[in-house]
Amino acid sequence: MIRFVRNSFRLIGMARTLARHDALFPLDLVPGGKFLAVLARLTAPFSGGSSLPPGRRLARALEELGPAFIKLGQTLATRADLIGEDVAADLSSLQDRLPPFSADIAKRVISRQLDAPFETLFVEFDETPVAAASIAQVHFAKTPDGREVAIKVLRPDIAVRFSRDLDLFYWVAEIVEWTQPRLRRLKPLETIKTLEDSVKMEMDFRFEAAAASEFRENFRDDPTYYIPEIDWERTAQHVLTMERVRGVRIDNVEALDNLGINRTELLAKAAAAFFQQVFRDGFFHADMHPGNLFVDENGRVSVVDFGIMGRVDRQTRLYLAEMLLGFLTRDYRRVAEIHFEAGYVPRHQSLENFQQVCRSIGEPILGKELADISVGRLLGQLFQVTETFGMETQPQLLMLQKTMIVAEGLSRILSPNENMWNLSRPLIEEWMRDNLGPEAKIAEATRQAGSMLRRLPGVIEAAERASGVLTEQGLKLHPDTVASMGRRGKGRGFPLNGLLLWLAIVGLTVALVLK
Repeated sequence: MIRFVRNSFRLIGMARTLARHDALFPLDLVPGGKFLAVLARLTAPFSGGSSLPPGRRLARALEELGPAFIKLGQTLATRADLIGEDVAADLSSLQDRLPPFSADIAKRVISRQLDAPFETLFVEFDETPVAAASIAQVHFAKTPDGREVAIKVLRPDIAVRFSRDLDLFYWVAEIVEWTQPRLRRLKPLETIKTLEDSVKMEMDFRFEAAAASEFRENFRDDPTYYIPEIDWERTAQHVLTMERVRGVRIDNVEALDNLGINRTELLAKAAAAFFQQVFRDGFFHADMHPGNLFVDENGRVSVVDFGIMGRVDRQTRLYLAEMLLGFLTRDYRRVAEIHFEAGYVPRHQSLENFQQVCRSIGEPILGKELADISVGRLLGQLFQVTETFGMETQPQLLMLQKTMIVAEGLSRILSPNENMWNLSRPLIEEWMRDNLGPEAKIAEATRQAGSMLRRLPGVIEAAERASGVLTEQGLKLHPDTVASMGRRGKGRGFPLNGLLLWLAIVGLTVALVLK
């Protein structure tokens, strides 16, 4: 009851903020939302801005509501299936900026977290933060050995504020799932859980440092793409210290031109790096806005801020690659088959009908000029029309789709007449050959067979236990059973000899591969 009363009053306050910005439409998803919207309109003064698109009005309201709501907006930007493509696109530009807290507080946090006097840790410290966001702010500094670094410091009491707001989000999501069965496939509770997990990871800077370290290792041999080094001695749960990088923002076209940077070549580098993150490594930077990418005078791209990262397992990468290839070659039946094979669309649905849906999405997009094709928006439209087919939300693909849209938007700033997917086409084709060609499929079958062989003893043991015939000497079969199995092996029943032969062939194949 206490939770109900507390969150009810907080929901009313949130609705009044939405009303001031004429952004009450999200309440349509909440039971009683229309009544709440009317109440909010009557009690909250309208602040103007109705000429803005709905998504921008919502973004302004979320910025006013505070850090957790900003993060919620960023999460919703990946959910075009839930809020619509236009609103999601507007929320993707949500400004994660807050007023900075004092440098004295930052110094105290640093000293306490690193358990050392501040003066012994840094000999110079820029008291004006270079960035102040919802979770942390960043200061430049210099270490006693002369290294220039950037220090990320967690906002005081931010964990308490997030905990309070997340409780409200969960409460609303629970009501939606309970009262709106048609929305359960959109997994509102799972969306909030994803937000909570992301925020927890972001608020422990040791995790971000580990992500940056892994990312740096993935690109250690790439001279065109740079990830700064972590200073582990000056990194703790609420403090992250890394090498300072220099350069101009990647979207500062005028500065790039003044440096003599070939923007088409720069886009090709960035596109190749993004492709390698997703398909080669399955580990990608999921907050790739221009403020996190810098270009030096040699055209090298440096990346910062590793608080939001995404992972895609190998099987999903294979599905995604085949899906994109199917769209680009207009093989819509194969696109539909992949969705069924991956389990994204339930088996009882019509393959032919889903193929028709895929064609309806692909043809209008692929009929455009190459420079105007957006793979991210293609995936977004696909997710939007799947309600008819009961397709469940795939959080990892939604994050990737949002990142694709941001990357494509950046590519149009750098070189409007180029398409980033076409520039990285040689990499795509090579990856396809290596991972989807006949040799790759044979290697995958061999790998799976080897995995089956490794699990076979455990399977046999489990079967023995289940049958209740396991003795101290092992599995005992009645002679009549053995004879029956032998006879059936000659016909259409259980092929005992065939199974032994198959196991021998698989074992020989594995041995040859591992030789």
